[in-house]
Amino acid sequence: MKITGGDVDAFVAKVTPAARRRDAEALLALMREVSGREPELWGTIIGFGSCHYRYPTGTEGDSPIIAFAPRKQASTLYLLDGIQAHGERLAELGPHSTGVGCLYLSDVAAVDPTVLREIVAASHAFVTGGGDYAQLTVTA
Repeated sequence: MKITGGDVDAFVAKVTPAARRRDAEALLALMREVSGREPELWGTIIGFGSCHYRYPTGTEGDSPIIAFAPRKQASTLYLLDGIQAHGERLAELGPHSTGVGCLYLSDVAAVDPTVLREIVAASHAFVTGGGDYAQLTVTA
């Protein structure tokens, strides 16, 4: 994955439906606060910071430290520490669904904001601390 650049605010202004745009604005504020970084576009993903990962299998690449994508059905949060790292918190979060490394929120306002912040902060800390299952190097 690569930073593609572009105006994040203009990208978010075009997000539909309006509820997803509202969610994107809330996630922008949250991830700015947690990361202390400004967002950048990685295609249609809004990322904060960047890192290089290398798995024991030899697979490697670049990724945002924390990121989300405003999709029509749900906002997708990308968690490099994996969903399994947040089991207890997810039980308290509110309505959501998950993938291997993704958290899907159909309504950010319907989840517990404190728990959501804890999940994002824990994932950020995992990456910036170097991870434990993959070699992670913060690059920006």
